[in-house]
Amino acid sequence: MTDGPAGRSGASERLARARQALESAEAGTTLVGADAAARDRDVREQARSDDEPDPHDVARKIALRQLELAPRSRKQLEDKLRQRGCDDGVARSVLDRLTEVGLVDDEAYARMLVRSRQETRGLAPRALTQELRRKGVADEVIEDALADVDPDDDADRARQLVEKRLRTMRGLDRQVQTRRLAGFLARKGYDSSVAYRVIREALDELPEHQRD
Repeated sequence: MTDGPAGRSGASERLARARQALESAEAGTTLVGADAAARDRDVREQARSDDEPDPHDVARKIALRQLELAPRSRKQLEDKLRQRGCDDGVARSVLDRLTEVGLVDDEAYARMLVRSRQETRGLAPRALTQELRRKGVADEVIEDALADVDPDDDADRARQLVEKRLRTMRGLDRQVQTRRLAGFLARKGYDSSVAYRVIREALDELPEHQRD
């Protein structure tokens, strides 16, 4: 290859001729040129079409990846697919299919979340309902998932939470302890009647609050 002025001049001329020819073809200066340009565009568009992945396949991979990371409600998957630019119709079709094969199941998801949140965070039905609603689970599904929650078990979980939290409150005034524990249980979703009964029983058992 020639790197001198003559070489650079020749390359520039060839580039200019190629650009001019392309502009002429795209502008359709002649019928033959216009037809050729159209064919070229068709070829390019077909090539792009062949390279583009199937939108259903893309949506399916996104949904499956989400399910591998953690259980999800259908609404959570819909939101993720929309966030990733998937067409709503494509997303609906893919999620319908995943529902048919049991990979998307809001009833199973709700029951799993109820068990998990009760065991790890001690949440009561009210807090569980709020969380499931935030995740897009329908009210009737939530109601079914909470149907087996035993009120006695609910009170036992509240007692365990109070007992654990009281370890950090020794020496405080009883009213302060009551107020803080009531707020704590309220955030966990416990009804005030259950909360105050459990708190009163726990405080009465503390030596510092027993009468001489």
